[in-house]
Amino acid sequence: MLIRDARPDDWPAIWPFMRDIAAAGETFSWDRGISEESAWERWFPGLPGRTVVAVEGDSVLGTAVSGPNHEGPAAHVATASFMVDPAHAGRGAGRALGRHVLDQARADGFRAMQFNAVVETNTRAVGLWRSLGMEIVGTLPQAFHHPVHGYVGLLVMYRLL
Repeated sequence: MLIRDARPDDWPAIWPFMRDIAAAGETFSWDRGISEESAWERWFPGLPGRTVVAVEGDSVLGTAVSGPNHEGPAAHVATASFMVDPAHAGRGAGRALGRHVLDQARADGFRAMQFNAVVETNTRAVGLWRSLGMEIVGTLPQAFHHPVHGYVGLLVMYRLL
């Protein structure tokens, strides 16, 4: 598996699973009917943001976007979002993307990583992020309306780099 910078020609492989993940409304706090144009703008923000893909051969297994979480005096804290194609789940793409994003943020001079909205029922993601050193520093009770579980918490996760 290779983690590399995403290119515009990766989009046709990314958009179908991104659209499906957003539409499911279980793990991502985007409008369930997000347009392709809006998704593109969020996922390819331009510098200092970074967008990467996990690839194996010609297959895009997953993708991540990262950059500063805030501006000005808080610009030293990074944030990131991740999506793994469910057809490739369990193959380590999420872990590889997570490690890469943390390493890149450190190399870019960020002092910490903060995930703003990890859905508490997304136990696979919570376990993965904890195994990579992220800590739950807060929970926003009932901040996410899950289509199956109803109102559940959003976790704020953080780690120094």
